[in-house]
Amino acid sequence: MSETAVLSIDRVSKSFGGIHAIQNITFEVRAGEVLGLMGPNGAGKTTLLNLIAGVYRPDSGRILFEGKNITRYPPHKICHLGIARTFQIPQPFTSLLVRDNLMVAAKYGNKRGDTLEIDEILDLVDLLKQKDTIAGDLLTVSLKRLELARALASNPTLILLDEVAAGSTEAELPRILDITKQVREMGKTIILVEHVMKVMVEAVDRIIVIDKGEKIAEGTPGEVMKDEKVLAAYFG
Repeated sequence: MSETAVLSIDRVSKSFGGIHAIQNITFEVRAGEVLGLMGPNGAGKTTLLNLIAGVYRPDSGRILFEGKNITRYPPHKICHLGIARTFQIPQPFTSLLVRDNLMVAAKYGNKRGDTLEIDEILDLVDLLKQKDTIAGDLLTVSLKRLELARALASNPTLILLDEVAAGSTEAELPRILDITKQVREMGKTIILVEHVMKVMVEAVDRIIVIDKGEKIAEGTPGEVMKDEKVLAAYFG
C-alpha cells in the first residue's frame, strides 16, 4: 500500500453461489481524490461497496484502510474507523425527523472526535429548512441528500457514494456537482458510483471500470471513455 493511499483493494474476490460478483480486483484510492466506479448494471459496483463497508466479506484478497487490514471487520467497526456510505435506494430512519437521522449517525457512527454541526451539514445539502420534517415524507432527491448528510455526520475520512444523482433532473445536476466539490474541500476522500455521465466526468479524477465483476479499465475520464473494452461493455 502506497503512503498516499487511503484505501487499498488487493486481489479481492466475492462469489454468491455460482455467480462471480467480484473477481480478483486490485486498486488504490489516494487521499483527497474522487475516484469514480463505473460499470453496466450488474457489473458488481454495489457489491464492491458492500465489501469495503463490511456488509460482505471477501472470499479472498485483502482490504486495507489507512494501512489497517479491515477485511473481516463488521460494518459498525469500519464506520467507526472512518468509512461511511450512502445507499442506491435510500435507507433513512423513516419515522425520525431529518435532524434526528443525523444525530443518530453522529452519536453512534462517529468515534473519531469532532465533526460539523448538524445544521452546517443540513445547510450543505440544502435540507436545513426541512430539518424538522419526518424523513419518510421527503421526496427521493431529498432522501438522496439525507443519505449524504447522515454519512457526513459520522465524520468519515472516506465516503462511498452510490448513485447520489439518480432521479435528479438535468437542472439539479450542477448543484449535486457543487455539493460533491464542497465535500471534497472538507478533506474527504470519495468513491463515486454513478450512471449520470455528466456527474462522473466532471466530478472525478480517475475512473475504475468493472464489468462482470472484473476490472477492465482504469484512467482519467477522457482515457476511460475512449477505451474499447469500456465501449464494448456499455454498447456491445
